[in-house]
Formats: sequence, C-alpha cells, structure tokens
Amino acid sequence: MRLHVADHPLIAHKLTVLRDQRTESPTFRLLVDELVTLLAYEATRDVRVDKVQITTPVASAVGTHLAAPRPIVVPILRAGLGMLEGMTRLLPTAEVGFLGMQRDETTYEAITYANRLPDDLSGRQCFVLDPMLATGHTLVAAINYLLERGARDVTAICLLAAPEGLRELDEAVGTRGDVTIVTAAVDERLNERKYIVPGLGDAGDRLYGVVG
Repeated sequence: MRLHVADHPLIAHKLTVLRDQRTESPTFRLLVDELVTLLAYEATRDVRVDKVQITTPVASAVGTHLAAPRPIVVPILRAGLGMLEGMTRLLPTAEVGFLGMQRDETTYEAITYANRLPDDLSGRQCFVLDPMLATGHTLVAAINYLLERGARDVTAICLLAAPEGLRELDEAVGTRGDVTIVTAAVDERLNERKYIVPGLGDAGDRLYGVVG
C-alpha cells in the first residue's frame, strides 16, 4: 500500500476551514467539493491513457485520451456522495458505482447495506471516495469488495486519515492489490469513540445535517 499526503497550501487552507466547528453545512459542502478536486488531481497522476492522433487548426499532433475500460468512481454512502462531484469534475467520462456502508457504533465494524457495482472489475482502475479513514474497517470492506471482483488498481481518496486506520488497511490488503491512499492530512490518533483527533467531526453530519 502506498500513502500520498497532498502537501499544498490551498489544500491546507481549505482543510483548516473544514475543521472549524463554526463552518456551516453549505460552506462545508462547497469546500469538500473544492478539496476533492485538488486531491483528485494528485490521485489521477497514473490514470491509464492511450496515444491518439488528432489534427489541430494548424497541424497534426499526437495527444492522449483515457484508456478503455474507463475508470470507475465509487463513493461510499452517505458521506462519500459529498465528494462525488469534485471527483467527476476531473474525470467526467468515468463510470460511477456506489457502496452503501455504515459503522456499527458498538463494534465499530462496517455494515454493507447497498451496492451498485459491476460483478467483474478486472482491468478497471477504481477510485474510492470516503472522507474519513478512521479505524479503516469501512475502507477495508470496500477495497476487499473491489479486489474480490477482480480489481487490482485501487486508489482511495480521503480528506483525513488516522495512523490506526492506515495500519489496519495496510495489513488487510497485503500484496493482493496495488492500493494507494491519497489524503489531505494524517492526524494524530483516534479517540475512545474512534473519531479522528483533531479531525473535523462526523463528515456525513457536517455535510448533510444530523438525520435521526
């Protein structure tokens, strides 16, 4: 597993505003969208392309376009939905699949309640969107799901990560796939409730409000 922390002043600035508890949901959603686009730029450096011959108004030229099969973007519901537009803005031709997962607040394990993905992901570059890599259980379950269906090239984009979650993911994935984590920052630790410290709180609640 590879880890890429996107060290850029604009990313640091937007993340600081996201962390602030005074930042309200409309601003939070806007900043997540902008931040994900910046992270997506880093995450897609190795996206597969083919050479293509074109003709400009002046001369012929060789350029590139995305290779087939197209990449697939997989937001983890519900919080991952807040990252989708920022990602597809950069990869508008990508296909979009969905995984619905939630954390059991007693065991902290991930429970899958919905999926909308192809059964065969062989040869597909997969980009998973999950705001918080905390315990790692949700992302491990999501990546296992993709690997079991033939994916081998998986990049997860997270706003924040905790050291405990990174270790959990590294141990769980092993050598079964080429997995990269792209994040804006690696925070200090998890607290007793398994929230990232200093973190930014519950990303889903801050994006959409508390839904009882």
